[in-house]
Amino acid sequence: MIKHYNTIITGTGAALPDQIITNRDLEEMVETSNEWIVSRTGIRERRKLEDGLSNADLSEKAAREALSRAGVDPLELDMILVATVSPDHHTPSTSCILQARLEAFKAGAMDISAGCTGFIYALSTAHQFISSGTCKKVLVVGVEILTRFTDWEDRSTCVLFGDGAGAVVVEATEEDRGILNFSLRSDGRGAKLLYVPAGGSAMPASHETVSNRMHYLIMNGNEIFKFAVKVVEDTLFELMAEENKKPEDLDMIILHQANLRIIDHIRKRLNLPPEKFPVNIDRYGNTSSATIPVAMHEEILAGRLKEGDLVAMVAFGAGLTWGGVLMKW
Repeated sequence: MIKHYNTIITGTGAALPDQIITNRDLEEMVETSNEWIVSRTGIRERRKLEDGLSNADLSEKAAREALSRAGVDPLELDMILVATVSPDHHTPSTSCILQARLEAFKAGAMDISAGCTGFIYALSTAHQFISSGTCKKVLVVGVEILTRFTDWEDRSTCVLFGDGAGAVVVEATEEDRGILNFSLRSDGRGAKLLYVPAGGSAMPASHETVSNRMHYLIMNGNEIFKFAVKVVEDTLFELMAEENKKPEDLDMIILHQANLRIIDHIRKRLNLPPEKFPVNIDRYGNTSSATIPVAMHEEILAGRLKEGDLVAMVAFGAGLTWGGVLMKW
């Protein structure tokens, strides 16, 4: 008989670049203003990875901190999952590069591409490995270097994105806590609401694609906003219904940090206090799959996320994808 285990997070880590780009800096680059950016997004500054460093560099820094806090040696890892849409290369995967740097030679490794929902997809995948008994210890990293795919001449998108990495170590336990349930969804009909047109096999890089600026992110912001507010609320209610609980039973709701207006909209719809909703988008912008693990790490360090707390994490992103995880910390 196969024994099923619960999945707990035993260590977290984060890595943010040193370089800060403020809204005032952007005023010198495109036609925009600090007031316009803050009122529409809540973002005041974002981080940009310096030249010469890569996705793997941020991943390694966040991963080593998570491993240290978990007290786990890299050789104990059974699997490494890296959620990213901005890998160092099309191939090999960033997870394999990270595995080599960590010398985690007993671990399998793979990347997961699910846009800003990537960390939720990766954490849910790790949970499946652990709950089935296949793995005992898994490293999950959410990391993006989106500034290198940002069109700094497009004022509608260049104000939004930043670079960063967050990592967690998840382990098997027989304790009555950990991941309670999860939800993963997608709707590929919205694929072109947020995408990079060129650089893949459908439209390989050429002089034409480069000159036409087709290697940068293109986004339909209004449609993404409408999509986000609906699926976040639906996902929260789905997660809670599985456990016969209501949103007001939650101690913390960590939402993807894409736009402060989305977070405020959901908070008001649920009639919950702001202290239940961590916010760091003002400091980091949208770091895609890194937003939730970075926010989680900061809440733990601040002592606001504690053992026994009921926590929901919900994200949405390119694909279109969305999903959530419910945990008893």
